[in-house]
Amino acid sequence: MDGLLSLFDFEAAAQRRVSHAAWARISGGAADELTLRWNHEAYEKIRLKPRALVDVSNLDTRVTLFGQELPFPILLAPTGGQKFVHSEGELAAARGGAAAKATYVISSSASMRVEDIARTATGPVWFQLYVQRDRGFTRDLVQRAEDSGCRALCVTVDSPTFGARNREDRAKGDLPERELPNLKGKDYLDPTLTWKDIDWLRSFARRPVLLKGILNPDDAATAVKAGVAGIIVSNHGARNLDTVPATIDALPLVVDRVAGRMPVLVDGGVRRGTDVLKALALGAAAVQIGRPYLWGLGVAGAEGVERVVEILRHEFELAMMLAGRPAIGGIDRSVLW
Repeated sequence: MDGLLSLFDFEAAAQRRVSHAAWARISGGAADELTLRWNHEAYEKIRLKPRALVDVSNLDTRVTLFGQELPFPILLAPTGGQKFVHSEGELAAARGGAAAKATYVISSSASMRVEDIARTATGPVWFQLYVQRDRGFTRDLVQRAEDSGCRALCVTVDSPTFGARNREDRAKGDLPERELPNLKGKDYLDPTLTWKDIDWLRSFARRPVLLKGILNPDDAATAVKAGVAGIIVSNHGARNLDTVPATIDALPLVVDRVAGRMPVLVDGGVRRGTDVLKALALGAAAVQIGRPYLWGLGVAGAEGVERVVEILRHEFELAMMLAGRPAIGGIDRSVLW
């Protein structure tokens, strides 16, 4: 991996190593994939405004989320299909995340039980939850995740159904069947899901409940009233509704509406340390990455995941120094041109 110096290097290397069908599965977006392209392009259009002659010899990249101190504000987002890119799948990803000191969010779509993944992870883990049609199964799954040591629940709220994933669907026949032990049946998404179900979930959950998939500021305002612990601004990796905005474009509108009443995280399109800096400048408490660590997983298993996180973390530290912002608390919109 010595010659792989950026996340884009890992992307190119992973495409050469994993199967065509697996690549379509992890890379594809919805419909014409416009939002997929916009997710990173939007970062490229944001310019930075550095300050000179600032002592940046001591960096402080720590953040605290829901009582948990993170050494840096980068988490590994929940993603499915990890066994398609590496034989050890989520186990390797969890080990790699822990080695890099990054919190790993276990997906409901994982190909193995949440307990087994959490047991393998030597670092902190969260859990991404689909509120499934079978509420009893869902309740048991939440308790299983909590008993396994998951420190937060990220409830996906943008998926009453999935999007028109043309690229993925064309390759589906070439992928092996996989077990989904954390999901009940193939028709597990519930289009009847509403805010009352979030109230139901909060009535028994013992961990902070975050809503993953918020783009509309009006939904953010409702989330505050609902008493959830946090929001993840996400468009599902551009895999559901095409032509919604890039998440970094939606982020400041959501942050303004939340007005500091809960942490706001963001995922989608983060590829450089400067992207992390820009997201924090626009009000994110932390970012999550998905596809990039899958590229690392496909290239070199746990070591590849670890290396991807290390590259992004190092780039973020460089960006902080060069922008004249030695501490997370000093990163605000004044960093932007």
